Amino acid sequence: MSSNLGINRMDQMRELFLEGNYFKLVCGAGNEDAEEVRRLAAIYTLAGASGLDVSATPQIVKACREGVDFAFSCAEELDIQLGYRPYIKVSVGMPGDHHVRKSVINLDTCIKCDLCIPVCPTDAIPKSLVVIKDKCIGCGNCSAICPKPDIIHYEHNQMSLRKLLPECLQAGAEQIELHAAVLEDESIMDEWKMVSEVCQDGHISMCLDRLHLSNFAFENRIEKAKKIAKDRLIIQSDGYPMSGGEDDYNTTLQAVATADILNKKFNMIIRKRTNTLIYKKSNEVNQLISGGTNSLTAVLSKQSGVKFQGVSIGTFARQIVQEIVNDDDFYSNKKFIKKGYLIAKDLVIANVGEINE
Repeated sequence: MSSNLGINRMDQMRELFLEGNYFKLVCGAGNEDAEEVRRLAAIYTLAGASGLDVSATPQIVKACREGVDFAFSCAEELDIQLGYRPYIKVSVGMPGDHHVRKSVINLDTCIKCDLCIPVCPTDAIPKSLVVIKDKCIGCGNCSAICPKPDIIHYEHNQMSLRKLLPECLQAGAEQIELHAAVLEDESIMDEWKMVSEVCQDGHISMCLDRLHLSNFAFENRIEKAKKIAKDRLIIQSDGYPMSGGEDDYNTTLQAVATADILNKKFNMIIRKRTNTLIYKKSNEVNQLISGGTNSLTAVLSKQSGVKFQGVSIGTFARQIVQEIVNDDDFYSNKKFIKKGYLIAKDLVIANVGEINE
């Protein structure tokens, strides 16, 4: 991560994209556990993350900023050199998008088999089976394993975005991401215009996957998003959302494949002499690769010849430092924080190289 203070924040982002070393930690669009976000932000700031993605809640943005402040306050003591502060991005979503929904268990019809408890990645389902909304990230694991279809349903986290997003920016966020992997194109573009109007001085991101969109619809939506956002556009190509629990090639395969589809449409041209695809000198669309990302994502991307400007990692990145995050003496146990930093830094370097120099 460059520490050049002579360029502004927008230019710093462009520099990171140009070098392909933007690393974003995803705390979870639905994760409203302020203390967990604060600690995750601290560890990954120390590890060199250039972006932190959090729920669109001013209190969570504030907690994230406090985690960054804590990292900078103890970096020297831990002999860690930091560059500039990571960008805080808030995520919002359309009704139906899995990233911003909350699970609800109908206790009247529940058969109390408890199968949903161990599969929840954020421990949002206690023995009482009353879902802890602040912890629920809407991943769908509980409803997938539930033996009866009428027990678990989802509620969309309704927000008055026109009012809420400026409050998040005032609290310290610099960027906004719209999760738009649903079919309703017209309503999505209306929301996208609003996001663009609210965040005029920062990059804005649209997160898309192909669970509901064909390749053509995926490309077409990017075209529309680009016309509105222009050079502020980031596309987060979400291979298989919320699937990054395992550290193997198959888990990250769809992330790389989705990034490849974007590149072939926007960032590559045909060399007529050989009739082969080659990369353009400059990217038409900057993309972050996501959805099943882990420590092998960059390795598979390089093997496949698939370029990206950055990597977003959520489930796997949170999972590998969970022990440190849950430590009761987190703030006073500097040795334990250093352990978490080393674990997180290995993941950052595996995907985007050393970025604290």
